[in-house]
Amino acid sequence: MPTYEYVCETCSHLFEQFQSMTDDPIKKCPKCGADVRRLISSGAGVIFKGNGFYQTDYKNSTHKASGEDSSTKKGPAPCGKSGACSSCEVND
Repeated sequence: MPTYEYVCETCSHLFEQFQSMTDDPIKKCPKCGADVRRLISSGAGVIFKGNGFYQTDYKNSTHKASGEDSSTKKGPAPCGKSGACSSCEVND
């Protein structure tokens, strides 16, 4: 659930409210009871972790020490067979 920022039109009271996206916006200031306006905020930053994102970010030290790259690892074919598989076009 996101945190929304509101500002009072009369007393300029700035406050945050943790509420569901489906909740109706707050209409009255908790300090003076006047009308409030919901502000547009930037929100939290997005962090991308995992394979396929920046090579140097969030990488642990054991990755380089092992000398293995995720693209060189071999496992079973997508169909579950090991060895040559003509239907998957994967060969060990």
